[in-house]
Amino acid sequence: MSGLLCVGVFAGYGAAVFAQSDPVADSATSPQVQEMPLGEPSAGGAGLLSSKVTGLPGTLWLGSDPERLRTLIRAARPAVPALRDLLHTLMLAEADPPAQGEAGIAHLGARLDWLIQLGAVEQALALIDIAGHDDPELFARWADLNLLLGQASAPCNALRARPGLSDDIALRIFCTAREGDWQRATLLLASARTLGDLPPRRIDLLERFLDDEIAAERPPLIPPVRPTPLEFRLFEAMGEPLPTAPLPLEYSVLDLSGDNGWRAQIEAAERLARVGAMPANRLLGLYTLRKPAASGGVWDRVSALQDFETALKRGAPDAVGLALPKVWSQMASAGLLVAFSELFADQLAPLNLTGRAARMAARSGFLSPSYEDLSAQLETQSDETQFLSAVARGQTPPATETVDLPHAVAVAAGFSGAPVPEVLTAQLQEGRLGEVILRTVAMFASGAEGNSPDLTDALTTLRSLGLENTARRAALQVMVLDAERARR
Repeated sequence: MSGLLCVGVFAGYGAAVFAQSDPVADSATSPQVQEMPLGEPSAGGAGLLSSKVTGLPGTLWLGSDPERLRTLIRAARPAVPALRDLLHTLMLAEADPPAQGEAGIAHLGARLDWLIQLGAVEQALALIDIAGHDDPELFARWADLNLLLGQASAPCNALRARPGLSDDIALRIFCTAREGDWQRATLLLASARTLGDLPPRRIDLLERFLDDEIAAERPPLIPPVRPTPLEFRLFEAMGEPLPTAPLPLEYSVLDLSGDNGWRAQIEAAERLARVGAMPANRLLGLYTLRKPAASGGVWDRVSALQDFETALKRGAPDAVGLALPKVWSQMASAGLLVAFSELFADQLAPLNLTGRAARMAARSGFLSPSYEDLSAQLETQSDETQFLSAVARGQTPPATETVDLPHAVAVAAGFSGAPVPEVLTAQLQEGRLGEVILRTVAMFASGAEGNSPDLTDALTTLRSLGLENTARRAALQVMVLDAERARR
């Protein structure tokens, strides 16, 4: 099945999160991978995206050591949005786990944790709903996600029906109190204190939750830096809700309703959009909800975006040329240039802009999903645009001596027929596709930090796997985004 890792398996990406079927590498070769029949569905192999959608084989995890995979997943920190999107799809893919039983559940747990840390709370919850929460490890995550979303009845009802699902005595006390049996909840807490089943801080928090008089007598609690969803809800129940801004990313979803104000809603949306956990269109809708009544911080960004959109609707190049640098600077400082480009690059491309605005519009095109088509429309062919346009088409870039772009030499080598590292080729031949993708993402991150050979190897490997669109987008993003960071 020699075509598995080239175009065949990944052809479905175009129908999923990003189009992999349009750009096709001209010279990369695909390694041999053994085809294996899928066994009976297991909880550890649950996914929201089938192989028909992702193009990923159901065997992508089978050749790897489960513990090594969990380590790689936990360490996965994609350097650019294109690789984050790839990992997002990988974590949602339906595929047999590397092992059955507890090891398979632990593998699913690692995937869930990665999604949760990305702020993809609802997707993680849906994934557990498919797998089921009969296993205590999955139940713990399922309960946390439901508590986070304010849906405490679901885990409490499940725990009442099947007490063996969890040994979390704090959750049991909370659920018992919610059911109205405050006396029994107090007895459970007293027993836990006597047996040492809970740390002192958790006991203090639960005592305040169960007794208003204790809460009034004691000094205020210092909020935890990384509260559990249960702790978050206990503080809320005591009338001391924790602000979500300093908390881990998954808590940002709680501000999207707007209950805490428009500013909190926008800031939460920005945090999520920055990591791809919110569509750019939804962020735009929040930016344009109403006119800002203040200035500074996020309000300057809202004003700049609204002024730019007004100029864009007028279609006057002069007005756009004045508004674009302001909003571009705001979006760059917020880490939202890719989201901005997804929204506006197509509209900027036909405008006759000059100077800084023209360069920003060109860079926006290279950061957009339409990068290849928009690169063909560029009239100004500076050294930079010629280089980036070659990468956008998957061609060998011109000489890099006159190109003032970060990573240009390493990227050029990645699009010039460099070989795939032998160690990754060997792993692919052993059927360790998922592991190779994870290692490639790690190599790219190392390359983005300045280790040029790793960046070249990562791009070559992505192209060899048939992930041509991802390779091109990742290369364009690392150069353009790092160039913009260097300017600030």
